[in-house]
Amino acid sequence: MKTTSRQLPRPFTMPWGSGEIVEEATAVGEWSEPSIQLLRYDDGSTAVRFCQYDHRGRFRRSPMMVDAKLLRALGRSLANAPRLRKLLRSLAT
Repeated sequence: MKTTSRQLPRPFTMPWGSGEIVEEATAVGEWSEPSIQLLRYDDGSTAVRFCQYDHRGRFRRSPMMVDAKLLRALGRSLANAPRLRKLLRSLAT
């Protein structure tokens, strides 16, 4: 399955802080482009964001839902995001 490549790092701003998206795993589905992102805040702390974009590349503010096929595609995309992949391993332990 095709994935979208967005420039990294790229800035983000939240009400509680700002920083850069430093790694990202994406997949292209029929209705959206789900993304798992590694965020690095300006203070050095990190977080993982689960989100989605529409097919025009606009951020969607709705829950990210993925089927098994998209989940596998996101998993394959993690090959290019080693720090994110390492953090997500803790979900399965």
